[in-house]
Amino acid sequence: MATAAPEQISRTSIPADRSDRPFRIVILTHGGCELFIEEIARRREIEVGAVVVETVNEPKRPLTEKIRRSVKYDGWLATVKKFPIFRSRRTESEGLSGSTDGLLSVLDRKSIPFFAVENFHLPKSIELIRSINADLGIIWGTNIVKRSVFGLPRLGSINLHQGHAPYYRGGPTVFWELMNDEDRVGITVHFVEENVDTGDIVAQDFVPLDYDQKRYRADVERFLSDFRESLVMPSVELMAKATVSIANGTATRVRQDTSLGKRYRLPTFKEKENLRAELKRRFRML
Repeated sequence: MATAAPEQISRTSIPADRSDRPFRIVILTHGGCELFIEEIARRREIEVGAVVVETVNEPKRPLTEKIRRSVKYDGWLATVKKFPIFRSRRTESEGLSGSTDGLLSVLDRKSIPFFAVENFHLPKSIELIRSINADLGIIWGTNIVKRSVFGLPRLGSINLHQGHAPYYRGGPTVFWELMNDEDRVGITVHFVEENVDTGDIVAQDFVPLDYDQKRYRADVERFLSDFRESLVMPSVELMAKATVSIANGTATRVRQDTSLGKRYRLPTFKEKENLRAELKRRFRML
């Protein structure tokens, strides 16, 4: 896939009136950012002002809508197998403790403040995030965040996107690259804007994509899971590199030409079946 050279438009820098303290970040997340916190906390020029976890991260839907969506994206068989789950709702506190034990342990060791909020966009949540007085926001594994939140830090917020922006915006990671027979998957750190994955790029890296048919054969889900796991450390390192470059004023902001790519969305059950058929066609032995 040919790529056009993006336009370099600006450099970030730290105003002199902030030079009396470390560069402060606030991390907004649903969890899973422990390795990034471990990495960024080692950088003396960076201060993690707080980590804010959004505890309610799925929209409330009636049972019929849950079933309809499950059939659309996972098929009837998978829906029947997981149907009892629809009748048991986890409480907010259960969801929090079940997903953030590791995160809380890291934050305790690093003496980093932690806050749990129901929704980033509630007025009390916005006031909390504003009070942290951060220079930069780090968006790590959340739903769509609005400007009223990502615009609160002094320089705005950056997001980790596992995809080659602007060609692959949205997601999920790896699925569409595999479908399109790409030979690599991008990892992109970009400033957050209103539209998904469209903000100026700060850092980008690539990981080779090669489906091992002898190991995985037709088990596409296992391949996707393993490959996504392999992206964790490169993602952590790239986000840390981008954060430090913004802090020391050397980051280059590269404007995206969104006409070069598209926003991908969650694949339907039919599209997942199409991928399996496509892999069989390519390898003729799965």
